[in-house]
Amino acid sequence: MLNSMPASMNKESMNKLEGYVRVAAATPAIRVADCMYNAGQILALMERAREEKVRLLCLPELCLTGYTCGDLFLQDTLIRSAMEALAHLVEKSAEFPMLVVAGTPFPHAGTLFNTAAVFGGGKLLGLVPKTCLPNYNEFYELRHFSPSPEETHSALFEGREVPLGTRLLFRHDSGFSVAVEICEDLWVPVPPSSYHALAGASIIVNPSASDEVVGKASYRRALAASQSARLVCGYVYVDAGRGESSTDMVFSGHNFVCENGEVLSESPPFGDGWAATEIDLHALEYDRRRINTFKSAAPWDASYTVIPFSLDTGISALSRRVDPHPFVPKDAREKNARCEIILDMQAAGLAKRLEHARARTAVLGISGGLDSCLALLVSVRTMKKLGRPLSDVIAVTMPCFGTTERTKSNARRLSETLGVGCREIDITESVRSHLRDIGQSEETRDVVYENAQARVRMLTLMDLANKTGGIVVGTGDLSELALGWSTYNGDHMSMYGVNAGVPKTLVRHIVQYAADTAPKTSALTEILEDILATPVSPELLPPSGNDILQQTEDLVGPYELHDFFLYHVVRWGRSPGKIYALSCAAFEKIYEPTTVLKWLKVFYRRFFSQQFKRSCIPDGPKIGSVSLSPRSDWRMPSDAACDAWLRELES
Repeated sequence: MLNSMPASMNKESMNKLEGYVRVAAATPAIRVADCMYNAGQILALMERAREEKVRLLCLPELCLTGYTCGDLFLQDTLIRSAMEALAHLVEKSAEFPMLVVAGTPFPHAGTLFNTAAVFGGGKLLGLVPKTCLPNYNEFYELRHFSPSPEETHSALFEGREVPLGTRLLFRHDSGFSVAVEICEDLWVPVPPSSYHALAGASIIVNPSASDEVVGKASYRRALAASQSARLVCGYVYVDAGRGESSTDMVFSGHNFVCENGEVLSESPPFGDGWAATEIDLHALEYDRRRINTFKSAAPWDASYTVIPFSLDTGISALSRRVDPHPFVPKDAREKNARCEIILDMQAAGLAKRLEHARARTAVLGISGGLDSCLALLVSVRTMKKLGRPLSDVIAVTMPCFGTTERTKSNARRLSETLGVGCREIDITESVRSHLRDIGQSEETRDVVYENAQARVRMLTLMDLANKTGGIVVGTGDLSELALGWSTYNGDHMSMYGVNAGVPKTLVRHIVQYAADTAPKTSALTEILEDILATPVSPELLPPSGNDILQQTEDLVGPYELHDFFLYHVVRWGRSPGKIYALSCAAFEKIYEPTTVLKWLKVFYRRFFSQQFKRSCIPDGPKIGSVSLSPRSDWRMPSDAACDAWLRELES
């Protein structure tokens, strides 16, 4: 899927996509031992890479000669031909704005190395020999090659000294660094890439010649993806393919690009051999900075040689997909599995709290909306987990000025269908009495009018929990915590917040999952479907007839936008300008850039101003990678200013 920038975005906005570098893993169709032909095929891929604005092009192991040359590697003619082809490519690279990594045999000090040649700008920048040479099963590399020397050497190429060794870092002037390991190097207990990353490499390139056998593709993909997660890096894996000798093996050109555990782009086995995408270097830098254990075992080895290179890495459009719903899996099966595990996590957390508090009941307010619906489903699952009667759950509906018949009916029907204890406590007169006590006119529909209802509801729940020997189960979700969309010491408070780690976009899918998996003989599916179709509302203002007048997303903005903002602010620490650009790409067919900008400003203002509520939220289980608990993941001063963030959006 191509996410191009909307036409209405200006150049300044597009420049906010800084921190990305476009990379490609490409497999040429070669002829074994025909080096100049192979150089021509590589040049054709360099042309394609230039057209697609690739800045790091990675080619397979020994692609200049072919991996399957066998004893021809010992022939001077092949080695000379390879050096001529490499010299031709290096010279031509002056015309291409990219760094190129290509596999070639290289003679040095009376021995032959299986190397990755790194070149660009008309210069051979370095040669990285393979460290671990397989000599088992179908492999016999020690017959022809020597393992990499431990120290970095100075090799001669075209009358010029070039560094040769494994500890080479090719560093761009913007700060990102490239390092290389070759094929088998990844498969060993401690790959060289582990040291490369600790030394500062943000992208690891692996030129490989991994023959295809049944089951190997999934294994190598998992191996590279997990290494990219462990090292918090980009990992570019490029495999030999068409043209290699099929005497005893076949090669499939299985190429892929990983970033921090995720496969971003892949050319499947026996595909076209081209996998290209962008790696987010800023995200990698942020995660390494955030994870303080990343460098705790760093050897700080000064033996690494840093080789600078320079080229324009500007990105104005992304080829990688920008997920508009980062909290919700795209695959239906994965989404269902996630919903199930989240329900189990919530129930496990609540079960522990009920047992520790020796609580006889779990009391919660039921509004007929999504959040309280999920909290009730979790409470029911918890009692089943504990082997306790469902009547130990007390669901309380508390109608007042803004309650509609639809939500009131759904709250009652849901409680009855689930078989929990159900109470209706009309708080209208209590709120009126309270408003009279503080001298507030009922006709003044301001924040006092709204918050009085929320606080009387919580007072009712707290006292009922005391009366029944129970605890109040909170219903507010992660998105509401981010925006501060709750009444301080009203729905903001509880004795355990089961939804505190679940964003609104995911709440909807969990409730839908519950509807889809409900027993066919139950009325539960119909009730849940109607709750899902009900507009999100606090129902604190009188309705217009039977219609809900106060709709949350009209007031604070679409939750799918806010959840997107929240994910990129908290999980990746991205700048406002970059989040704006990514939002425009992700929602280009849904929201105009001006709409995105409007709600992004609202998000920052609310996120900063409402921290005081998050500083004292109740306990609740962490569910995903984004959490706003002040005791674990998010520590922020309640009086921090957001001016710098807003100024960036005004630029």
